[in-house]
Amino acid sequence: MTISRRELFLGAAASLAPGTSRADGGGLSRMVVRSPRPEDLEMPPEGFSEWVTPIDRFFVRCHTYTPNVKLSDWSLKIDGRLEHPLTLRIEDLKKFPRVELVGVLECAGNGRRYYEPHVAGTQWADGAVGNGRWAGVRLRDVLRKAGLRGSAKVLLFDGADVPLGKMPDFQRTIPVAKALDPDTLLAYEMNGQPLPVEHGFPLRVIAPGWAGDSWVKWLQHVEVLDHEFEGFWMKTAYRHPTRPVAPGTSVDASEMVPVTDLAVKSVIALPSGWARPGPVRIQGTAWSNRTPIRKVEVSTDGGRSWQAVKLAGPQTQYGWRLWQYDWRAAEGRYTLMSRATNADGETQPAMAAWNPSGYLWNAVRPVVVTISAQAPSANDGAAPDMAYPEGYRTACFGCHDDHMMRQQRLNRSQWEREIDKMTGWGAPVRPENRDAIIDYLSGQFKP
Repeated sequence: MTISRRELFLGAAASLAPGTSRADGGGLSRMVVRSPRPEDLEMPPEGFSEWVTPIDRFFVRCHTYTPNVKLSDWSLKIDGRLEHPLTLRIEDLKKFPRVELVGVLECAGNGRRYYEPHVAGTQWADGAVGNGRWAGVRLRDVLRKAGLRGSAKVLLFDGADVPLGKMPDFQRTIPVAKALDPDTLLAYEMNGQPLPVEHGFPLRVIAPGWAGDSWVKWLQHVEVLDHEFEGFWMKTAYRHPTRPVAPGTSVDASEMVPVTDLAVKSVIALPSGWARPGPVRIQGTAWSNRTPIRKVEVSTDGGRSWQAVKLAGPQTQYGWRLWQYDWRAAEGRYTLMSRATNADGETQPAMAAWNPSGYLWNAVRPVVVTISAQAPSANDGAAPDMAYPEGYRTACFGCHDDHMMRQQRLNRSQWEREIDKMTGWGAPVRPENRDAIIDYLSGQFKP
């Protein structure tokens, strides 16, 4: 994966104190910045070389600005279809048995930039994923104390984050069966320390094997419902088709279901773009849903032949596997590929199933590598900016800057839909400026 210098944000690495945000002085290591506000930070490729992802390299996904949660004011309210509604402080939660779990957290949109035709949204490449060591309490233990009623169907999670403008509040549900799974946690620690604020301080949901939209951060309210929740983030967002659809097809809402399980997947971390002739180590990472990785294969000839690789590092049910393959390379240009297979026999496809929101991309991705004694020169290749049209800054920079727009590669009709959605959420787009803004977006950030 080639990363433009424009996309790199450099900062000093530092450990994070409880409740401290990187943006608030905790320090920010080298990350790929998809959006600085709200904070969308992608793990750099070297993160795929470590089994447990360090916090200063762990990706961050936020729909809103990061809330400032004070532990002295915080409590977790649990109510709804329960015999004994509860209000718990952090010290109350820590009286339950402590449980630790190593598991992959992956954004549902990871890999979205590789879909063709392109779809709107944060244009993650490979790094909206990390392997964390999570510790907390079983959600099941808390629910047993509260006494689930027989009519309970889903649990609705709500965090301390505040919607931007008229954006709907980010609320997600999981079914009772997932809530009662012994591996579903309420976590207050990450990698042996209290959760950093951008990762959900003081408490977040851990739904291992499922995509990150279910791992609600800054958790402060759990409501047990006896019916499906009709909110935007369940009935409209984070849904994908129940059947294969042709790329670019519009899908009726009745044929969409919520995103849950992750897909089996692998990533080549090294080499990235160039290596010297001779011994070359190809290495990377592979992961799946709740089913562990069984094997990984590598091709150095564009998929014509495949070789089994050596799996390395620990194996856990939900954690990723490191892998490596030693290759002797002569000068030339090569297309490397990797594909993973899990214990259920599910293998990465040659092409990911397209869907309108770009979720769960897991195709075998070619990585072109030049083997040469001479290293290539850096070339940013960024195009000069056009002048902003009238009303653009006011309409678009109220909630974020232009990082979010720069990464999109949308046609005019797609930009029109995005402008209409943001206008509905409160973006101040004046009617007389709308066409000029769409002209700018579709001309500057096009497929």
